[in-house]
Amino acid sequence: MQNILEPFILSFIPLFVAFDAIGNVPIFVSLVENIKGERRHKIIKDAVTTAVSMAVIFMIAGKYILRVLGITISDFQIAGGAFLFIIAVRLLFPGAEKKISAAGGDRDIGVFPLGTPLITGPAVLTTTLMMVDRYSIGPTLISIGVNMLIVWFSLVKADTIMKVVGPSGTRAFSKVMYILLGAIGVMMMRHGIEAMLLH
Repeated sequence: MQNILEPFILSFIPLFVAFDAIGNVPIFVSLVENIKGERRHKIIKDAVTTAVSMAVIFMIAGKYILRVLGITISDFQIAGGAFLFIIAVRLLFPGAEKKISAAGGDRDIGVFPLGTPLITGPAVLTTTLMMVDRYSIGPTLISIGVNMLIVWFSLVKADTIMKVVGPSGTRAFSKVMYILLGAIGVMMMRHGIEAMLLH
């Protein structure tokens, strides 16, 4: 039983860290501060639909894109791991949190910036491709689905989460997620280097 569940658990955790559902809550609240009711639910639906679509499309087509470009999985692991590490380091410094502007009004904020790059950004796309290579499409797809349910729930209950946890709590949670993201980046680079040396 443990062996059957292991790929699902091991693919879920890095994606959970990359999606950073709780860390996105304060930004979401600030973007929809004056929007209530059906309009807010529409924004959440658009955000989740966009995020899922981007993750799944990249999960399916990512390898083919790399193959066309002549990039090996080892290359992508090293570059992707370095990229995740850099993102994590930048986000850990004060004043470097994800700052998203909604200059275009609230008409399309469910798609941009919420769906992408806030929910499904470079970190999620990179992690998704790594999980597909390591654990196959099935466990990765299920992990994306479960993570998106968590994201959806966190957005629907965003006001409640902010009241219970508060801005300081969500920031602290995000910092822990960024440290884990950096560690995952290092792990990806290590696996890429090991695979390259073995070949």
